[in-house]
Amino acid sequence: MMSEDFESGETRLMCCASCGIKANDDIKLKKCTACNLVKYCGVKCQKEHRSKHKRECKKRAAELRDEILFKQPESSHFGECPICCLPLPLDEGKSIMMACCSQQICKGCSYTNAIREINDSIQQRCPFCRRPLPKTDAEVDRMVKRRVEVNDPVALREFGTRCHFEGDYGSAIEYWTRAARLGEAGAHYQLSFAYNLGDDVEKDMKKAIYHAEQAAIGGNPRARFNLGYEELRNRRIERAMKHLIIAANLGHDVSLRSLREHINIFVSEEDFAAALRAHQAALDATKSPQRVAGEAFYAKHQK
Repeated sequence: MMSEDFESGETRLMCCASCGIKANDDIKLKKCTACNLVKYCGVKCQKEHRSKHKRECKKRAAELRDEILFKQPESSHFGECPICCLPLPLDEGKSIMMACCSQQICKGCSYTNAIREINDSIQQRCPFCRRPLPKTDAEVDRMVKRRVEVNDPVALREFGTRCHFEGDYGSAIEYWTRAARLGEAGAHYQLSFAYNLGDDVEKDMKKAIYHAEQAAIGGNPRARFNLGYEELRNRRIERAMKHLIIAANLGHDVSLRSLREHINIFVSEEDFAAALRAHQAALDATKSPQRVAGEAFYAKHQK
């Protein structure tokens, strides 16, 4: 037998929440896009019912947002190396951004490709798109600008970061915003800092939190860590620990250390042990003999 709550919910979705008219072949009801709890036959009914529905809608919308926010991402925002398909390390110094195609390549694959080309005395090319590697900074600039022109989100983020480094903060915000609109988690992270600090934009904590949350949802563990400490500062302990556990599960060292400091205070030994295992598994997944050799090679030749 169906519960009264279930029946009530079914009825609400079959009838306009304002006027009560039932859906039929001529009348199509549309859900409230914020909460998905009720339907309306038109904009007029939705506006008239707004005052009655507002509190319930806001509560359910927040619950839906939290379901998305606190879902463990399958990987970090870096994803996998497109060559070996292993997760990329969180340490950006262990991978290389290719200017020609905006792909992040692990140093293991870059090294293996370079050694093969040297041994075979062939032209050096990108391991992914196979374009010849640029020989000058001017060639690199041209490649990056071509990627920006076609709205490549990674190129937009990187170009924004370059503008910021050069002191052109207005352009940095513009490029980061364009990349964020395309779902680029790193750009959301940069914008969260900009709005938090008021870095050539009006300080806006609401926007700072929004962009940090979008970055965290996209798998950025540093954004997740920052959200955890913001929640901790506001004494929302349970939410703070959830953020830190998710970030630690992605292999974020700082989040794991923070959890260790809160064992038997805000986090149980069992939850910490589970996070510790997940953290180690995330680190192990990024390792391979080729990457060890490549990182050693680049470290030696960059001294």
